[in-house]
Amino acid sequence: MPNFFKIILFVAGLSACGQERVSPAGEVTSQAEPIIATTISETQRLNQWFDERNEEALAMSPMALTSLGRKDQYDSIDDASEAAAEEELQWQAQTLADLKANFDYQALSSDAKISYDLWVYQVEAAQVMAPFRRYAYIFEQMNGAQASLPNFLINLHKVDNEADMQAYITRIGGISHRLDQLLERAKIGAEEGVRPPQFAYEFVVQQATAVISGAPFDAESDADAPLWADAKTKIEALLDAGEIDEAKAVELLGLVETALLASFEPSYLALIAFMEADYENADALARGVGALENGASYYQARLASMTTTTLTADEIHSLGLSEVTRIQQEMEALKDRVGFDGTLQDFFSYVKSNTEFRYPNDDEGRQGYLDDSTAFIDTMRNRLPDYFGVLPQAGLEVRRVEAFRERDGAPQHYQAGTPDGSRPGVYYAHLSDMNSMPKTEMESIAYHEGIPGHHLQISIQRELTEVPEFRTLSGFTAYSEGWGLYAEYLSKEMGAFEDPYKDFGRLNSEIWRAIRLVVDTGIHAKGWSQEQAVEFFIANSSISEGQIRAEVRRYFVMPGQATGYKIGMLKILELREKARNELGDQFDIRAFHDTVLVGGALPLTILERVVDEWIAETKM
Repeated sequence: MPNFFKIILFVAGLSACGQERVSPAGEVTSQAEPIIATTISETQRLNQWFDERNEEALAMSPMALTSLGRKDQYDSIDDASEAAAEEELQWQAQTLADLKANFDYQALSSDAKISYDLWVYQVEAAQVMAPFRRYAYIFEQMNGAQASLPNFLINLHKVDNEADMQAYITRIGGISHRLDQLLERAKIGAEEGVRPPQFAYEFVVQQATAVISGAPFDAESDADAPLWADAKTKIEALLDAGEIDEAKAVELLGLVETALLASFEPSYLALIAFMEADYENADALARGVGALENGASYYQARLASMTTTTLTADEIHSLGLSEVTRIQQEMEALKDRVGFDGTLQDFFSYVKSNTEFRYPNDDEGRQGYLDDSTAFIDTMRNRLPDYFGVLPQAGLEVRRVEAFRERDGAPQHYQAGTPDGSRPGVYYAHLSDMNSMPKTEMESIAYHEGIPGHHLQISIQRELTEVPEFRTLSGFTAYSEGWGLYAEYLSKEMGAFEDPYKDFGRLNSEIWRAIRLVVDTGIHAKGWSQEQAVEFFIANSSISEGQIRAEVRRYFVMPGQATGYKIGMLKILELREKARNELGDQFDIRAFHDTVLVGGALPLTILERVVDEWIAETKM
């Protein structure tokens, strides 16, 4: 039941339990009636305000609108300038002032108070990070625009008619302009001494070059560049559907080619030229952001943003070390259970070297990975009703990452679908090097990225109708990634990991996230080198060295992000144990999961409040 209606019924219930008064006329009346009316009125007014502000926010991001399946501003690309970022920050500050000035917090329903506090939290968090705007790496191997912008057009810009294709063509120019804006910001950052490590430059150049390799950029090439291939496919689909005729198809292809050659290619060539020229100025031996001026403050702000806690780098580092020790004890027990004779390090080596735990490094092996991952997810989907009351409606597909952005050993990831289900969620796998994708780990990754992990959580959030829309779109790393890691743990309780070696893979996945607490803080707060981080990883897990090096490089360019996983998982488990202890026989795992999920993504402090309120209501 939506929390809003729970509050109404709860107040009405109080009126039936003795909170009555006698009117001067001798009639019995309830004190709850005016309270309910006030609560509903102020809550409704606030929710309308939130919806209006949410539309204003979305209007600033045509790309966000597209990701939601909407075609507003369908020919536009977001403004990436510092001026636009400052304008958005000022808008956020104004909404905060309006919120505090125009609404009576005490008159709101319990759930509306959550919405209110969440809006305040998001604005204040953005204000904390604003002074560090130029500390962020603009171009890097994880989320750099050189790959994400063409990926946006290929996978999110849907073409149903000629107008959509015309918008696609216009957006090619918009991508070029956005890339130019980002390059200007990267140059400003470089002048101020903010550069990613040299390895990031290498990946950016590699990916950018791949985007403009092939036809039409190379007239002699037999292969098509990614956007050219995508545009041809979409135009051909329009032709097949009868939306356009042959003449129009030829015209549209000509417009695509002109846009790619006239603006898109020059922007990518400018990016490549800058990255190659500035390469020697970057650190060959990567350094954490703690080496920057005021870098310690920046890193602490990042930790607060990623974990939604006040934990310090030292506290997170210590927690990571203790978790590594605890999980290794579970690994030792499993090693003994399978009858392996040797040390835990010997067992790590055995798992890493045994070809039984690898797919062939060919297309057949890649398809096997995709098929088996899909089968794991399908099995888990059938078990959901025993553990969840609210279930997602959106579909899910397992796909290989497109060649132009694929990297050996890079982490798998999830891309959300649209709220209306017209585009499914996608679990993407990097499969260029199958030696970096062991069978022992694939089951836990499938549950993390798919079901009951990211796809379930994000799809439920996107499909919510009883909360203001901004809450269906909010995201917090500690919550979402914490849920993903919790989903791996939960899947074992749901009957997964029957193969003990895949259960070892689950433990390896968990220790991976514990190692992140140690390594991320080691890099950015304690001055660890890349090799120190790699050595700690190798010593404490059976993860392949290729994966480890890709992981460590990820931490260098995304400071603090990797800490959210374990912090979030531990909080969810802590809240579950608290609920189980306080409710006893009244504890229902389905109700607990619904409580955690049906409010959307939340900072961990607010999530704890939501669970505490649910516990109190359940006890009554």
